[in-house]
Amino acid sequence: MGSWLHHLMETNFGEVEIEGFERGGDGTYCFERAAVMRHNQGSMGKARELQIFDLLRCKARRFCGLNPAGKGLEVNERGEPIIRLTLLMRRGSRSFKNPTTVIQIFAKECAKVDGCILKVSQSEDLSFCDQPAIVDHFFKKVRIMTNTDVVASPHGAQLTNMLFMDQNSSVMEFFPRGWFELAGVGQYAHHWMADQSGMRHQGAWWDPLGVKECPSPQQDPECFNFYKEGQVGHNETFFAEWARTVLNQVRISKLEQANKNTITIPEANSGGCVC
Repeated sequence: MGSWLHHLMETNFGEVEIEGFERGGDGTYCFERAAVMRHNQGSMGKARELQIFDLLRCKARRFCGLNPAGKGLEVNERGEPIIRLTLLMRRGSRSFKNPTTVIQIFAKECAKVDGCILKVSQSEDLSFCDQPAIVDHFFKKVRIMTNTDVVASPHGAQLTNMLFMDQNSSVMEFFPRGWFELAGVGQYAHHWMADQSGMRHQGAWWDPLGVKECPSPQQDPECFNFYKEGQVGHNETFFAEWARTVLNQVRISKLEQANKNTITIPEANSGGCVC
């Protein structure tokens, strides 16, 4: 199991124990379905990665009683494609400094696109299936993400939930200052996951660092710890143009899909699945 996948499982289900085959000796191992490889998830082919993510997505949706077959082809009363934009917010570290302003920026751009629907969700408030009756330690949101075409969110574990979106959905990511200069390659984890799961990572915005204010400006690891849990600022012009570009891309993609009349042809990104 890849380390990020292990992290995803622990984020959703609590502590997850990994057992090696050597613990059971020469006995028989039974799986509903398994992906077998010599090393880790990194040695899995692209096609197989997409199959695995489709299976995980499908199993989660079935667990939550969701059957979104045909999703992505909905239109409003004027025949314009429905585009669901979700702002997945955080509290505390890596939250937006001014969430009200950020919401207003995205709401304004969404209102300019006929068919766009904005939803603002607080990641900490949702259970696994977005149903409070589900076990309390399930904090992820299959229902919200299943019904999302574009998710915009600060960098954080909540973005692993892109797994539950349809293939070809869009991800917009935001970082506090200091991350671009000091965080190293680990900050691209969600870029990699998006590629592996069939998402469109639409880039990222890094809050400009400016002059280093950390106590040890010459020591990057210690300096990064100073900025690591900071909040995310905003740039109204950049955010608005970025949101406008992504929403327009999604609209064009949905119109092209509708013109191909694929509603009777099952496709990987149609929301339907067999598992």
